[in-house]
Amino acid sequence: MDISKFMAEPVTPSDEISKNSDDMRVRMELFIMKIQADFCRALENEEPNKKFFVDRWTRKEGGGGVTCVLQEGDTFEKAGVNVSVVHGVLPADAMRQMRARGKDLPMKELPFFAAGISSVIHPRNPHVPTVHFNYRYFEVVKEDGEKMWWFGGGTDLTPYYLVEEDVKHFHSELKKACDSHDKGYYGKFKKWCDDYFVVAHRKESRGVGGIFFDDLDTPTREECFKFVKSCGESVVPSYVPLVKKHKNDAFNEKERDWQLLRRGRYVEFNLVYDRGTKFGLYTPGARIESILMSLPVYAKWEYMHSPHPETPEGKLTEILKNPKEWI
Repeated sequence: MDISKFMAEPVTPSDEISKNSDDMRVRMELFIMKIQADFCRALENEEPNKKFFVDRWTRKEGGGGVTCVLQEGDTFEKAGVNVSVVHGVLPADAMRQMRARGKDLPMKELPFFAAGISSVIHPRNPHVPTVHFNYRYFEVVKEDGEKMWWFGGGTDLTPYYLVEEDVKHFHSELKKACDSHDKGYYGKFKKWCDDYFVVAHRKESRGVGGIFFDDLDTPTREECFKFVKSCGESVVPSYVPLVKKHKNDAFNEKERDWQLLRRGRYVEFNLVYDRGTKFGLYTPGARIESILMSLPVYAKWEYMHSPHPETPEGKLTEILKNPKEWI
């Protein structure tokens, strides 16, 4: 792979990459570095005056990452695309998060490796939806030397105004990626996404869904990796056409206020429920700027706000309270 097109040098030294090119750790790192570069370049093509700030960082406990952030652009108010490749010892609090998902792990510190890419895009125009995606690979070495591995991730859409053909396009691209591996994946992972991205205390979904999965370790590691690659490669075709379509739409102050209120809900989910945020905060040497990169520059909370059901805002709210099948 030509690493000269990446946003920065990979975290793993080049000699180690060459020596271990067949290792899943290296293959996953190179893949997420490529997805980061592809997505950042695609977004920069829609942003006339700004480029991504590239921040390559190291973690004293082991590993590091590359965080790319674009702020206060004409198209994107904040766009973040973060790669992390970290290793070391997993503390009990992080282990507790994994055990809560059913992983058979002792409540003891264990060696671990994690490589992942995470991105959240907050557009300026309320008619352009927010998108989030995250794909990751974990390894944990148990006390008896057994190595456990799994993949996780997903892509989901959060519009401020509902355009059904846009949502159908988004879901169709994800279904295409899923169907190329297993015809049952899309339905299963779409439901998982609907069940996971819920702001429970509001009794509403964060957005209009997508796909989400965790602890994927069958049928084989190679097949899981190929599936995750297909998912990662579907991000640009599923989202960027929506940016192109709506980035120059006219909007007014009322629509901007609605966007800021919905962003407030986004913040509530990420800080209260998101597993990735919790895992990051419980990991030694946590880099807070990268973990909280998903938060918008601007958001709003208004007391007892409730849109009229016959308005576009009310129609979106109804969908968020009752997720539907899009394709």
